[in-house]
Amino acid sequence: MSLTRELFGGAITVNIPTILIDASNLRQIPDTQEVFLHPKSGESLIVEVLQSVDRPDPQEAAKFHFESLAHDNSAVGQQVHETSVSPTHNGQTPAPVLLYGTQLIPKFNATTPDEVQILLALYRVPNKHVDLVMTMNVPTKAADGGAVTKEELAEARRTFEVAASSLNIVKFELFA
Repeated sequence: MSLTRELFGGAITVNIPTILIDASNLRQIPDTQEVFLHPKSGESLIVEVLQSVDRPDPQEAAKFHFESLAHDNSAVGQQVHETSVSPTHNGQTPAPVLLYGTQLIPKFNATTPDEVQILLALYRVPNKHVDLVMTMNVPTKAADGGAVTKEELAEARRTFEVAASSLNIVKFELFA
């Protein structure tokens, strides 16, 4: 079951499953992020306010954010599988660019990296010089047992698509 959640003090709303746990109840989260964790797997959903990158083509900007995430994750491999512009948008919220990819991420000195499906939605707000980025990290092979099954991956993708299409920027003052 999904629930509309308010992010950044109500400036943004998004529909995500009630099972996802707000990570700010567990640990310190930067003010520029909202993080949700799945209690039974290594899945996470993150919405982050970032400075706009200098890439005029929105799909190239999404690839830049994917590559930046790979760098931050110390990924030893990465591949973009698909990018597209969603036809869906809410009110003044820009239609997102969707990117689906895979990153190989070494964790905890493991000899074999985890394989993580990265689902990314980029909402460009050019008049505020902001890139709002939603990412869902879904481990499909994990040394710690946090990997999902094929059915759970399909469910995660549906969850992401609902979240990406429902995200609504209510208060653009957030990006002042």
